[in-house]
Amino acid sequence: MPSDEDSMPESLIVDAQNVSVIYRLTEYKSNSFKEWVFNRLKGRGGSREFVAVDNVSFRLRRGESLALVGHNGSGKSTLLRVIAGVIPPAKKSSIIVTGRIAPMIELGAGFDGELSGRENIYLSCLILGLSYREIGELVESIIDFSELRKFIDVPVKNYSSGMYARLGFACATAVKPDLIIVDEVLAVGDSNFSVKCLDRIKKLREAGTSVLLVSHDEGSVRQFCDRALVMNEGKSIYDGDVETALMLHRDVMATRAAAAKL
Repeated sequence: MPSDEDSMPESLIVDAQNVSVIYRLTEYKSNSFKEWVFNRLKGRGGSREFVAVDNVSFRLRRGESLALVGHNGSGKSTLLRVIAGVIPPAKKSSIIVTGRIAPMIELGAGFDGELSGRENIYLSCLILGLSYREIGELVESIIDFSELRKFIDVPVKNYSSGMYARLGFACATAVKPDLIIVDEVLAVGDSNFSVKCLDRIKKLREAGTSVLLVSHDEGSVRQFCDRALVMNEGKSIYDGDVETALMLHRDVMATRAAAAKL
């Protein structure tokens, strides 16, 4: 799991070594004891291991931006969730993360639908580690950035998905985090607001925030990232120059498309 460690070099924000994520998949689901017995008698209902992330290692320095690229199911989003502390890795994995993380994986995932937008600002920012005093100093700027002032005292269960994401993004980036983790959520709301979000990430980068990004958009990868890590079938097959990584990713996709036609 992500943790802080005094021995971590000051230049590093993430040190991930030999990270694996293994799921146990059940072949047949039994809804009752009778079904379970029937499936077992038929030789069904066993389970198998599925390796979603297979022994991946990388390091991310302060102020550096890294893209994870790969086909759907390659393990890149799972790896992001491990770094963010959302899911646990396998036992032999080693992950050290220092500083404040702003995870933009599922914006507003921690919101309580019965609470108002304003109340959820406090809830979200408390989870990010801010104090009540710090949140009080930031709440107006968060509301202004989200452009939801007319609805800020309405329960968020009445928000549209775009409004939900706007408020989530505004909270996640309200203070300067040491690391932003972004999983395909750069297009938040309408096009004007998306530009606003991209501009905020750009400014955070310029101020020294590290970025860990998953995106299928090559333009976003080029715009925000210094290097890219290519994943295929849960493994890391390249970590380096962005253009080389994107070219390799296209080759992998072409190979998979050709194999699918056989």
